[in-house]
Amino acid sequence: MALLAPALWLSACNAGKEQQADKAGPSYTCPMHPQIVQQSPGTCPICGMDLVPVSTASRSKSLQLDKNQIALANITTMTVGAGELDNHKRLNGRLAVNPQHTAYISSRVPGRIEQLYVKETGVPVRKGQPLYRIYSEELAGLQQEYLLAAAQSSAFPDNERFRQIEAAARQKLLLYDVPAPVLDRIRQQRQADPYLVYTAPVNGVVAALEAGEGQYVGEGSAIMQLEDYDRLWVEADVYPAELDRVKVGEQVKVVVAGFEDAPVNMRIDFIAPALQTGTQLAQVRGTVPNRGQRWQPGMQADIYLPAGNKDSAISLPTDAVIRDGKGAHVWLRKGRDRFVPQKVKTGTENFNRVEIREGLRAGDNVVVTGAYLLYSEYVLKKGADPLQGR
Repeated sequence: MALLAPALWLSACNAGKEQQADKAGPSYTCPMHPQIVQQSPGTCPICGMDLVPVSTASRSKSLQLDKNQIALANITTMTVGAGELDNHKRLNGRLAVNPQHTAYISSRVPGRIEQLYVKETGVPVRKGQPLYRIYSEELAGLQQEYLLAAAQSSAFPDNERFRQIEAAARQKLLLYDVPAPVLDRIRQQRQADPYLVYTAPVNGVVAALEAGEGQYVGEGSAIMQLEDYDRLWVEADVYPAELDRVKVGEQVKVVVAGFEDAPVNMRIDFIAPALQTGTQLAQVRGTVPNRGQRWQPGMQADIYLPAGNKDSAISLPTDAVIRDGKGAHVWLRKGRDRFVPQKVKTGTENFNRVEIREGLRAGDNVVVTGAYLLYSEYVLKKGADPLQGR
């Protein structure tokens, strides 16, 4: 009995302190900064939000939610186990236009632009679609030569030389991109046409307009530029010390900013033989498909180089780990409706998973979606950080 007396007295003292704390009323904390705690209402000195009351009697380190709250917060869990975690090196990159799929439209003959069928940039065009109509006296002269040669060939069908002259005159017009049906019509009607409509040689988007209606252009003058966005370059910067980890032909993973849920595989096609001017960076490049043209040149894109694997590593989706000033933690589901914060130490991390070095064991049921909502609910209900006191 004598040994039990001090223990009973200590328990009674602790109970008395808790009762005194409860009688003192609730304390107040900031929902965004749980380290701010005071005994009277007010505003947060950090963000200015109104402080919310927190019951000091709520000392449980767990949260209890009913099934409706769990469904509303979209809380899902997974049972963790040891496995293989890919380790990657990330290179900062960007999407760029592939110049191999860029068409530069220039005037084949000197003349005056009578009409532009596409008058603004950003407009998609299809192969064979009319782009511009030009008036050219030189083109009319070449057509007259062709009509004269055709007339001589018709008048002397057995003369091989006349047939060759006609074929040469026709070929010259074909080289000026005059379509064969147009030449057949000119020959049939026996009348030259100084106006000619030029069409798009490829599919693309109008990236630049260099000439306007009514403008005189010379042979070879730029008219417009078409870019194909169905396949884009991915250019990334790499330090010289890391070049030995990059090889032409190697398969890598590419993640475009804003499309983290849709990574694509890419083959390294080119490694620059010299550093970029004014930098200590080399450049690597590959090509990715751009289905539906959902991406635009200039968007950020990261390249992930494989750097080996880690066996027997516990890993989680990156969204399952909550990080704050006190460290990192995850949420464990205990039973049907109870959730407990668990401090962890993280390790290697790639674009969608993070290694857990300490704090979890194979078989733990971990929250993988809705973890931040649990964190916010804990702060509001408890007025403290989940890792406080741990």
